[in-house]
Amino acid sequence: MTSYAHLEKKDRIAIITMDDPATRNANSTPYMIDALCEVINDVNTDPSLAAVVFTGAGPVFSSGGEVKLMESFQKMSAMETRSYYVHHGIQKLTRAMLSLELPSIAAVNGGAFGSGFGMALMCDLRIASTAASFTMNFAKLGILPGDGGAVFLLRAIGHQQAAKIMFNALPLSPQAALELGLVLDVVEPDQLMPAATKLAGEIAANPAHNLRLMKRLLRHAHSAEMEIFLEMTVSMQALSHHTPEHLAGLQELRERLVRKVK
Repeated sequence: MTSYAHLEKKDRIAIITMDDPATRNANSTPYMIDALCEVINDVNTDPSLAAVVFTGAGPVFSSGGEVKLMESFQKMSAMETRSYYVHHGIQKLTRAMLSLELPSIAAVNGGAFGSGFGMALMCDLRIASTAASFTMNFAKLGILPGDGGAVFLLRAIGHQQAAKIMFNALPLSPQAALELGLVLDVVEPDQLMPAATKLAGEIAANPAHNLRLMKRLLRHAHSAEMEIFLEMTVSMQALSHHTPEHLAGLQELRERLVRKVK
C-alpha cells in the first residue's frame, strides 16, 4: 500500500489517512490522487466494511492545490490542462469520491483549503477539531474550484452563504462552520478520531448492503427528476426486501411487538 494514503480496517470501519507532509497533504498531486483512488476502490470492493472515515496526518487536513503543480499548468495549453484535470488530476479524485459506496465521515483535523475543503464537502458527514479551518481560497488565487466543490458547498448551505465563502475567500473557524451546518460537531483535537469512529460505528451497526443503497439514493436525491427518483427508490427497496439483514430485522421487530402485546 502506498505511503500517501494509509488504509486501516477495523470493526467494519475503514479509516483513510492522507499523509504527505511535504505538500501538507495536498490532494491534487497525481500520486495522492492515485493513492486515494486505490484505497477507495479497495473499500468499495470489501463487503465487510460499512463506513469510512477520512482524515489527514499532521496539523493539516489537506492543503488542496499544490503550488508546483499549479505552476506546471502555465506550460500547458488550455485543452491540455482540461484533459489533465479530467483524466489525471483533481476531477479524477472527485469521480472516485462520488463512486464511494459507503457512508463517509470527514474528520477534519486542521486546515482544509481549496479542493481539500471540497473533499471534506464530498463526505456525507463532517466533524471538526478545534484546530480545523475551512477556506475556499480560489478567488485569492484568481482561479475556480475545478474539483466541483462549489456544487457541494451550495448544496450544504445554500446560495447566499456559499457565495459569501467563495467570493471573500476567507477562512471559516470550526465554530462558524458549525453554525452554518457545514459540520456536525466541533471537538478537541484528541477527541476528533474517537468522535469520528464512534459515529462511524453507530452507522456501521446497520446492514452494510442497505447502507450502500441508501448512500446512492441520497446522492441522486439532489438532482434526479421526481419520477426517475421514485423509480430508483422502488427498485432499491425491492432489492432490500430480499436481503438476510432485512429478514432478521423484521423478525426482531415482530418479536418486540409480541413482547409489547404480552
